[in-house]
Amino acid sequence: MVELPDGYRVEVLERGHRRESFESGQTAVDGWLRRNALQNQSKRLSVTRVLLDSRATLAGYYTTAMGSADLSELPNDLVKKLPRRALPVAVLAWLGVDRRFQGRGLGQLLLAHALVECHRASRAFPFVAVVLDCVDEAAKRFYERWDFREVPGRPMRLFLSAAALDEMATRG
Repeated sequence: MVELPDGYRVEVLERGHRRESFESGQTAVDGWLRRNALQNQSKRLSVTRVLLDSRATLAGYYTTAMGSADLSELPNDLVKKLPRRALPVAVLAWLGVDRRFQGRGLGQLLLAHALVECHRASRAFPFVAVVLDCVDEAAKRFYERWDFREVPGRPMRLFLSAAALDEMATRG
């Protein structure tokens, strides 16, 4: 369980959430939330959860989805004993914190929340790893502090094995 600051809550994105004023400083992150998140959610391609403050201001969000990865897209130590086919993965597609809320540790809280949700989902829909693509080097450093590792040959694609996720969950 992730403990949020007083007055904050996480909800599944709805049409009434004010997305248009969200600005993380990353054009792609902002554009996804404004233009694509609801549409993809309605098509059951992903789910976006938003972090709201006590005034219902959208402070941050993350988007998760299920996906598959070819054996060549994951490191050998992760896939060496697995079947030779596309493997199920959880995808952390997007994560952003509005500029007005940056510097308060909310990005870490959102990532922790996303990983808890992925871990819960893994009990019903198993996967071999959580994968993500970094928007820049700063994002890559952020995720690496959470034990995400680089996919060989893809420096901006990172993964966290399901075993590492399980270990995080048991540590609390």
